[in-house]
Amino acid sequence: MTTFQLTLLICIIAVVVIAAIIVAVVRSRKKSAHSEQQTSHTAASPDAAASAGTGTATTSTASAAPEASTASAQEPASASTQSASGLETAAPTAPSPESPESSLSRLVRLRSRLSGSGNPFGKALFSILSRDNLSEADWEDVEDTLLLADVGADASEQIVDSLRSDARITGEKDPKAIRELLRERLLVAVGTDMDRSLAVTRPRDVDTANTDTLVPGVATHREPSVIIMVGVNGTGKTTTAGKLGRLLVADGKKVIMGAADTFRAAAAGQLETWGKRVGIEVVRSDHDGADPASVAFDAAERAKSEKADALIIDTAGRLQNKANLMDELGKIRRVIEKTLPVDEVLLVLDATTGQNGMSQARVFAQAIGITGVVLTKLDGSAKGGIVIAVQRELGVPVKLVGLGEGPDDLAVFDPASFVDGILG
Repeated sequence: MTTFQLTLLICIIAVVVIAAIIVAVVRSRKKSAHSEQQTSHTAASPDAAASAGTGTATTSTASAAPEASTASAQEPASASTQSASGLETAAPTAPSPESPESSLSRLVRLRSRLSGSGNPFGKALFSILSRDNLSEADWEDVEDTLLLADVGADASEQIVDSLRSDARITGEKDPKAIRELLRERLLVAVGTDMDRSLAVTRPRDVDTANTDTLVPGVATHREPSVIIMVGVNGTGKTTTAGKLGRLLVADGKKVIMGAADTFRAAAAGQLETWGKRVGIEVVRSDHDGADPASVAFDAAERAKSEKADALIIDTAGRLQNKANLMDELGKIRRVIEKTLPVDEVLLVLDATTGQNGMSQARVFAQAIGITGVVLTKLDGSAKGGIVIAVQRELGVPVKLVGLGEGPDDLAVFDPASFVDGILG
C-alpha cells in the first residue's frame, strides 16, 4: 500500500469516528432536554394532578351517597366557605332589623323637646298674665302673642275673650295658679276631645268568614289599613312615611309601604332604606317615571295578600296650585279603593311655615280629603300655634308631630304633653 493510500484511509476513519461522536452527542442532548421538560411539567402542575384525583373521589362519593351530597347542597348560605387561599371565611349575613322606640317613650321625649325648644308661645302668655292689674294694653299683648304664634285671628280672639271673662285670672296672684288656669284654656283651644288615633291602632270589624281562627279577646283585622301621605315638596313627606312605618312596627304592626312618588328619582330608594332598617317590605316600580297609581295598586294587592296590618303610600310632593297634580292624588285614591278602603289621608305640613301652610291644607283637603295632619319640625319653631289654627280650619286633628331629625323623632300628638311643653 502506498503512502497516499494509507493517508487516505486514515482520513476516512477519522471522519467516521468524528461523525459517530457528533451523533452520540446530539442524541444525548435530546434525551436530556426531553427529561427536563417532563420534570418541569410535573412540577408545574401538582394542583392539576391533585384536582384530577379529587374529582374522581368526589364523583365516587356522589354516586355512592347521593343523599349526603343533596343534604350538603341544602345547607344554609350562612355556613362557612373556603376561599381560593384555602382559608375558611364566614359568609355575610343580612343585618337584623332595628328595634324602634316605643310610643310611650316618645311621649316623654315630646314633652322634653318642646320645653327645651325655646318656643316663646306659652311662656310669653304666662309672663303677661302674671302682671298685676292687667290693663287693656296687656290684653292686646296677649292677643299679639297668639297671632305671632300662628294661632290665627279667630282663635286668638276667642282665647283672649275666654281669659278675660274668667275672674280668677284678674284676681289671681299665685304664679302656679295662673299657670294652671292658662293651661286649662290652652287645652280647650288645642282640643282634648278629638280622636287622634290612627285607624290601624283601633279595633277592626271581625272577619266572620274566618271564625275558626278567632282568638278570644283579640281583635282581628279583616283588611290592611291604608294610609296615604300627601303634601308639598320639602315638608319631609317621604321621611315622615318612613318614620311612621317605624312607629307602627314599634307597636307590633306588620307594615308594607308603597313608593308611589315616581317623579323624584331618589324617593323610592329613600323609602326602601327606611324599610330595610326595620324589616318593612317596600313595593316600588323598576323604573323612574312610572304611573304612581299603578304602583299604589300593586302595593294594595301585596298588602292584602300578605295580610299586613297597614299599608303606607308615599306620594310625590306637589304644589297646591297645580290642578293636574292634585287630580292625580284623587286617581291614586280611587285605584287603591278598588282593592282596599282608604282609612287615612295624612297631610304633612312644615310647622315653621305657619299660616303659609294653611293655604296648602285647604287645597289638599278639597282634592283628596284629609283625615289628619302631621306637623314636622314642631320642636324647632316658634309657630306652635299652627296646631290650633290648622285644626280649626280643616276640622281634622293633628295626629302626629315631628320632634327632630332622628329616626324615632315622630310621635302621636298628645295635647297635654304639647301644652305642658310650651308652658315649660
